[in-house]
Amino acid sequence: MKKGRGKMAIKVAVASSDGKIVNQHFGHARRFLIFEVDEQGYRFIEDRPVVPHCACDGGPPPALKTAVESLSDCQAVLVTMIGYGPQEKLASQGVRCIISHDIISDALMGLRNLESNRSSAL
Repeated sequence: MKKGRGKMAIKVAVASSDGKIVNQHFGHARRFLIFEVDEQGYRFIEDRPVVPHCACDGGPPPALKTAVESLSDCQAVLVTMIGYGPQEKLASQGVRCIISHDIISDALMGLRNLESNRSSAL
């Protein structure tokens, strides 16, 4: 968490193919929409392309490290699904994985409310 426009600011990566709904599996995503979420709301920062790394053949995905590393500056990732391996690698970098099927704006505002409640409890 860092200082942004308000007291609390987190960077969130969203897996979405259409820019409207959280609708991508982590391993299938070709891009992540990056948002900054703070007490005042959220703002779009960038569209970050990644190489999809889903290992449908059962072998270790070669792009996994790159995809995980490319999101290491985020505090949370919103996806429809994520495998255990990528989830563990993200968690080891302090990135929370949140499963969502919501409209992006609703998901981000829900996360903002959750983070705001967490901050006020400290």
